Formats: sequence, structure tokens, C-alpha cells
Amino acid sequence: MAKHKKHTNLERRDNDNFAPNEIAILGTNCGVISDLVHKVSEKLSNYKLAYFDASHAKDVERNRLSEFTFHHEGNLQITTSGNVNKFEQRLQFAQYDYVFINGNHYQGAKQILILDEVKEASVLKRLSQLDNIQFIIKLNSETEIFDFLVEKYPNIKNKICYSIDEVDAISKHINNLIQEKIAPIKGLVLVGGESTRMGKDKSELNYFGKPQKEYAKELLENNNFETYYSVKKESGNSEEISDKFLNLGPFGGICSAFQKDPNSAWLVLATDVPFVNDEVIRQLLKHRNPSKVATAIKGKSKEFVEPLITIYEPKAYSILLQYLAQGYSCPRKMLINSDVETVEIDDEFIRNINTPEEFKAAKEQINS
Repeated sequence: MAKHKKHTNLERRDNDNFAPNEIAILGTNCGVISDLVHKVSEKLSNYKLAYFDASHAKDVERNRLSEFTFHHEGNLQITTSGNVNKFEQRLQFAQYDYVFINGNHYQGAKQILILDEVKEASVLKRLSQLDNIQFIIKLNSETEIFDFLVEKYPNIKNKICYSIDEVDAISKHINNLIQEKIAPIKGLVLVGGESTRMGKDKSELNYFGKPQKEYAKELLENNNFETYYSVKKESGNSEEISDKFLNLGPFGGICSAFQKDPNSAWLVLATDVPFVNDEVIRQLLKHRNPSKVATAIKGKSKEFVEPLITIYEPKAYSILLQYLAQGYSCPRKMLINSDVETVEIDDEFIRNINTPEEFKAAKEQINS
């Protein structure tokens, strides 16, 4: 008899304990850890980074009020009445490329061990937490790896070792760890939309000797992207992703793609922009910034970006759902109000074709 499943088996984002990509630093006092994190963060300022630590203040009364104090330069101080919760932290850290954790207080899925003879007993106490050491840092070059570490993890002597002042080398190593988790890109061609002005499905229009949806799919596949059609209804076609978020138009199609694979970035392409060519796609890829929520095309004379010629990073999914929770289903609204990389090109390349007259003119221009 088949086992009863209480919940739908959804594909989950590939999270560590508290964040999509994290590393705990432990083995020495908190001041040394904090100082190292800030020095490394200066070297890696092109990424969006966070530091997760515990307060060391004593005799603090429990907060009855959550306070959010903004500064006009963009600084925010938060005093919360809540507790640490891994699901809440994953939401808060979803937008960060890398989260450093003070491993003296919280356990990270990956670790950097700082060898400090004074803290040997502290390391022994956290021995079970050191199951995925990426590299070791020595405060003193003469310090040997503790015997209990070698006994528990025989391969630890093969780990790369840095001295605490080798900030450039440490930063480069961490940069590589960040790059390892840059999301791959998949393609999503939006088809099957209501085309009231055109009078027919715009994805079936023939500009290049085939339905435009096929042309758009090939355009993305030529860049080695696994590409799907976004469709309204399930048909059993493995090349299609049907809407799970119903009656939301392209917004629902994008969210449905993320529900299928929340660990990939999605290059979304509409079928009513026939002048988008391989050069436009190459420009979009060339300027892709995975640290941003998305990388979007914008016409030089346009005020806003084009949401349907855009690479949406995995971090965009939770933001899209937050907008949906507020009653908004416009992907452009999310992009306008988020941290987005913009690629400007001539307006002609992203011209929308919406009426039979526009289709006829576009077809003649393409044929000529």
C-alpha cells in the first residue's frame, strides 16, 4: 500500500542552514572573527554579503517592540522581538550571495576553522560542527592542528592553510566558494497569452518561416539553455511548464517556472518581440549580474525595463511571492522597485507587435 503523503512534494531552494550560501567561522574569539569578516567583505564588495552574529550585550531586557530605524543613506537598524528561526532567516538571507556566520554561536553548513591555542577547549566542544571545513586559518604559523581534530577528521591535514594576515588569499578562496553556487540559466518562452488586439495567438505568428514560439525557443537553445514553453494548461509535453499560479499572466508563468526549479535563473522571453535576436540575448548574458535580483533589457528612450526580456535570478522568486501576497501580479512593478542590473539597447530591438497592421509591417521589414 502506497504511503500517504500529507504535503505536496515541492522542489525546494538549495539552502544551507540559514541561507542559500553560508560559511561559519569559528575557533577564536568573536572580535577576531568579526574583524576578518569585515576585511574580506571589503575585498568582495561586488557581492551582496551579510554577517550573522549573536549580541554580546549583557542584562538586556526582552524586547516588547520591533523597531526599524532607517537612515537616509540607506542604513537600517533592526531591534526585533522575535527569535532565531531557520525558516525566517532563510527568507531574510534569500537576497544575499554569501552569509558569514559567527560559528561560536551558530552552526553553519560549511566552516572556516581558525586555529587559536587559547581556544582549543572551545573547538573540542564544537567538534561535531566541523563536518565540512573549507580551509584553515592560523593565528600563529607554529600552531599545530589539534590531535582530537586529526583523530576525528583524518583528512584535515590536507586542508589549505592560510595565516590570518593573508586577507587577499582568503578572499580569493571565498570568492571561488561564492562562484560555485552561481545559478545556471534556463530558458522560458511565454506562449498562449490572450491576444485580443491581434485576434490570434501571437506565439503562432510566422516571421521567420516557423511559429514565433519555436524561433524564440531556438534563440535560447542556441545559447545552450534548457528551454521550456510557459503555457496555461497541462498537456503532458515535457517541454512545457503549465501555470500553477492561475490567471496571473506572465507573472504566473515566471513563478511557475521557479516552482519547477527554484535553483536556476530563468531567462524569460516573450513572443511578441520578433526583433530580439542573438545579439540582444548575448548582451543580456554579457551583463548578467547574479548579485542583483534580475538583469533586464531597457530601451534607450524607455522609462522602464522590459520584464519579459529578463534574466530572473533565484532570489527573485521570494520577492515575486511577496508582491503577490500584497495583491500585485506585475513583474515590472517588482523589477522597478528592486535591485536590478539594466542593459540599455536601441528601442527597435524590443518593439512589441500587437495588431495585424503591426504584424504586417514587421513581417515586411524582416523579409526586406
